Amino acid sequence: MANIDEIRAGIGRANQQATESLGALRHARQAIQEAGAAFAQNIYGTAQNDADDARARFAAASEKIDEVEQALQIAMQSADDVAGRL
Repeated sequence: MANIDEIRAGIGRANQQATESLGALRHARQAIQEAGAAFAQNIYGTAQNDADDARARFAAASEKIDEVEQALQIAMQSADDVAGRL
């Protein structure tokens, strides 16, 4: 069985991995926003009925990234709370 210091270190490693994931999420959000902007720029002036739907889906994908980021930050705080109580 692991001692308290080993458990805290393991929690620290988990939060480090989560921090790295936050960076990846930020990169993904930026890429999605750039893709949405490129789509909007290239479709401008056309009469495609589903263009608004596509733009909305790009925006929704970016919002989902925001939700995941928030959930991850809450999880990291909870992990820190657990480590603090050990």
